[in-house]
Amino acid sequence: MTDFTRITIDDQAARSLARELAMRATAAVGLAGIALIHLLDSIGKYHETRYLFWMYVALMIGSVVTAGAVLVSHRRIVWSAAAAVATSAIAGYVISRTTGLPNATDDIGNWTEPLGLASLFVEGCVVALSVLALRVSAESRVALQRLRAAAVN
Repeated sequence: MTDFTRITIDDQAARSLARELAMRATAAVGLAGIALIHLLDSIGKYHETRYLFWMYVALMIGSVVTAGAVLVSHRRIVWSAAAAVATSAIAGYVISRTTGLPNATDDIGNWTEPLGLASLFVEGCVVALSVLALRVSAESRVALQRLRAAAVN
């Protein structure tokens, strides 16, 4: 009977590991997508509003660094950082479309710009995945404790 229990526990651990790896890879691709979208838009920003260009550069660096962290770490702080990076980009988009930013009011009301919509989609996906990962990581921690307890017995 212990052999059957061990196989079941191993299967559960393998499924949990596969799910975690898929979520981490998907989040890294999403964060890279955020960086790419803002890279494509940054060229115009450099000539229009220099401080927005540098904010884009900061977002791109933050996205790439966070993508790397998501790939190599399973800590909750990394998932929180991924959600924060994506949420900050969403907030910037909303502010630029509603009240506008200093010296950058051209985008007020421009909600249907294709690159902006693509950005919102990717950022929303990263936020949703990060929230899910934070929930799953709590469940995984409990499962890992059960696996350790079962391995001792």
